[in-house]
Amino acid sequence: MVLRFILFFTISTLVFLLVSYYIGRRLIKPLKIDRTFKRLLWLAVFLTPLLIPVSFMLRIGAAGSPRAGIIVWFTYMSMGFLSIVLALVLLRDFGWGCLVLYQKIKSRLKNKFSANLKENSSAPYDASRRQFLINSLNFGIIGTSGILSGYGLYEARRKPILEEIEIAIPNLPPDLHDFRIVQFTDVHAGPTIRRGFVESIVNQINLLQPDLIVCTGDMVDGSVPELSREVEPVRDLYASHGVYFVTGNHDYYSGAEPWIDELQRFGMKVLLNEHRLLHHKNGKLILAGVNDYTASQFIREHTSDPSKALQGAGTADLKILLAHQPRNIFEAAASGYDLQISGHTHGGQYVPWNYFVRLTQPYISGLHRHENTWIYVSRGTGYWGPPLRLGAPSEVTLLRLVPQKTV
Repeated sequence: MVLRFILFFTISTLVFLLVSYYIGRRLIKPLKIDRTFKRLLWLAVFLTPLLIPVSFMLRIGAAGSPRAGIIVWFTYMSMGFLSIVLALVLLRDFGWGCLVLYQKIKSRLKNKFSANLKENSSAPYDASRRQFLINSLNFGIIGTSGILSGYGLYEARRKPILEEIEIAIPNLPPDLHDFRIVQFTDVHAGPTIRRGFVESIVNQINLLQPDLIVCTGDMVDGSVPELSREVEPVRDLYASHGVYFVTGNHDYYSGAEPWIDELQRFGMKVLLNEHRLLHHKNGKLILAGVNDYTASQFIREHTSDPSKALQGAGTADLKILLAHQPRNIFEAAASGYDLQISGHTHGGQYVPWNYFVRLTQPYISGLHRHENTWIYVSRGTGYWGPPLRLGAPSEVTLLRLVPQKTV
């Protein structure tokens, strides 16, 4: 496990160093300013990747220290800011490249069809005008990135949006009509998400008075000794049919087995490739849960298996699967589940990471029909890494079961 973390942070640092170099080369190098000030700008750009391993070590050795907290917050905010800068620089460079390509094509066409190219040539090259344009674009990128970072911080730290979703189930018995499930997921309690944030989520959920509460993984980013107190408010969650949890990939990064014990101590029922039969009036509902899709990489016995989770289940009016990652939908559909409830994707959280999520997951957010199985993917209730959300607000989800209308 330690080697995994060392490898992860080494790769992350190297990637951000490359990103920082690219940003510096495209934004700082063209500037015609004092050499000393330019060196300070280069130092500021490289400061963030150098702080990544520092902040990680501070989290381990100085957890709870105010100074450590400030450095960690600064590092995460800087990572988010640089990510936005990178996206805007790439967009600017792509547009610039298209313009250059257009001008080259235009020049070749003129060269081909014009006999008097010199007489018809455009105005002479103006270096000062070009420098002014570059500076304006560069400062515009920095300013826009700052504004987006501030707005993204507000979106990440605000109260999650309540998403109310109706799930139409064929032949749903009357006793299960309007059965209400509240989902929260991807809280990522850790260096920037603390007890107060978790308490606010718990209060928001309890006000809904649901029949069932489910958490689909990634509760934490840190060990039990470091974060137990921060997560403890979940013990106050209440639903008539209980509070259930399935593991996410970050729970394994943080030590899944100790956290399973701790969450059970807080009153959450952890489903590890298993199910529970719930009786609601005269209706019967099978609630199954699987370990994270990648769990076998950490604990061999925790291989994610939707089919195994149904063993010995018998018959019921409805079969629901809790699975952290949407990728479980293929096996879930083959196993005959009516509904899969997932998280993991954060809805992309913010650019440019929202594009990478689409490469690994079949669904990013919202309600979808996969063969005969519904799947709902939450955008997440907290956030991971930089406290930023852009275009993907956090949510607490109220899923309501309704009968499918016949045509």
